[in-house]
Amino acid sequence: MSGQERRGRDDRSADARRDARGRQRGEARVQGRAARTTAAPSQRSRQADPARNAAYDTLRAVAESDAYANLVLPPLLRDRRIAGRDAGFATELAYGTLRLRGRYDAVLALASSRPLHQVDPNVLDVLRLGAHQLLGMRVAPHAAVSETVGLARERVGAGAAQFVNAVLRRVSEHPLEAWLERIGDAADPRGDDPVARLAAVESHPAWVVRAMRESLVGAGRSADELGALLAADNAPPRVTLVVRPGLADPAQVAQEADVTPAGLAPTALVLSGGDPGALPAVRDGAAGVQDEGSQLVTLAFVAAPVEGPDARWLDLCAGPGGKAALLGALAAQRGARIVANEVQPHRTRLVEQALRAVPGDAVEEVRTSDGRTVGALEPASYDRVLLDAPCTGLGALRRRPESRWRRTPADLATLSALQRELLASAVAAVRPGGVVGYVTCSPHLAETQLVVLDAVRAAGRAGTPVEVVDAAPVMAQVAPAWQPVAGRTDVQLWPHVHGTDAMHLTLLRRL
Repeated sequence: MSGQERRGRDDRSADARRDARGRQRGEARVQGRAARTTAAPSQRSRQADPARNAAYDTLRAVAESDAYANLVLPPLLRDRRIAGRDAGFATELAYGTLRLRGRYDAVLALASSRPLHQVDPNVLDVLRLGAHQLLGMRVAPHAAVSETVGLARERVGAGAAQFVNAVLRRVSEHPLEAWLERIGDAADPRGDDPVARLAAVESHPAWVVRAMRESLVGAGRSADELGALLAADNAPPRVTLVVRPGLADPAQVAQEADVTPAGLAPTALVLSGGDPGALPAVRDGAAGVQDEGSQLVTLAFVAAPVEGPDARWLDLCAGPGGKAALLGALAAQRGARIVANEVQPHRTRLVEQALRAVPGDAVEEVRTSDGRTVGALEPASYDRVLLDAPCTGLGALRRRPESRWRRTPADLATLSALQRELLASAVAAVRPGGVVGYVTCSPHLAETQLVVLDAVRAAGRAGTPVEVVDAAPVMAQVAPAWQPVAGRTDVQLWPHVHGTDAMHLTLLRRL
């Protein structure tokens, strides 16, 4: 046997199983059985790398059906019985490719012999998957190229596979750092457009980059933090558990799983690995998966002082139920009751499921209705009203990797109008002396400060005047390690500062 033949055999043997670099091939394929060119489609599907196929199918579902990756991939993995290391590989491949799509498109545009708009969308998704393996994962270059070419051959055809092979080999010629410099220079050739450079390098639409810069400055932070914020958006988020007070104990959960305190919220634990749904406390509803920022704004809302009784609370937009479950647990401890309102019936069912562990006497009602009508139908009926308003979700780009490419500036007008209507309803529904918590998972000034400013003015004209309550000391009470921003009475959390989603909280008291 020649040296070249031995090296080829050794390479095939090394690729026979998935390793830490993401390579996997079935035994039949390694030994040359069941060649792709003669196998039936169903056979080819079985012989293909299941993890890469799952990632590819997720990208196509996102592109073709406006689906959310976090709703597509997990059931797909279960249905195909992909678990363990392979499931982790598929998850990082799909989510990472979606997050960094803009960066990889800029790279592929330089490496491709044809403009990307002339590349078939199916082929382009294969190229993006290959680019992420080469530049964003610890996959050996020859494995990343060969496995992605194999995926292209089976899913989009032999001719496309040759094109994929040529492009990815050009991508593999340079490390990530060199590509970042090249795509940055291509986006900003004169060196005077830092927004364009950051948009390409950190894989965000330019309008989002500009909005994030304005949000940082508007929240009392420095525009110099913009790069760190965008980079944090591209980092996979931690899996954070909420231990609902009175329903579970952190020490109990620590016996079930490898967890550490999250650092800010006393209810938050970081899960180091494994399926959180397999934990008994999560299955029972005593704990759940919830970002620490979401927990913090809920805890601060409940800690805000009210004047008079504090017995009836409303979650105005309760779906899918994470905040409602935490509110219910806290209400049970304080002898209060909550009403959970949600406009979508399927999300109402999710709220009911989330509240399953909360004592029944703490839950007055879970109902389906339009939150915009509650204030008129139940004026001055609640001591506390939490409004977690529908928004662009720009604060959770780590968790919804496709949303940055799906949202447009035009969405702001529609959403901010809805937010104003809902906030007016919340103000009307709370009694004088009661507190409204306005929450968004977006730092965009149009969805936070401007909505609140307009709501305060509108409430005065409507005869239901409100005042802004300083949320900084309230947040410091529930999270002593949190550092307030001088001059701000609202709370804005950031992924690059707090390790949370960019949650916003404003507290209002009705006069």
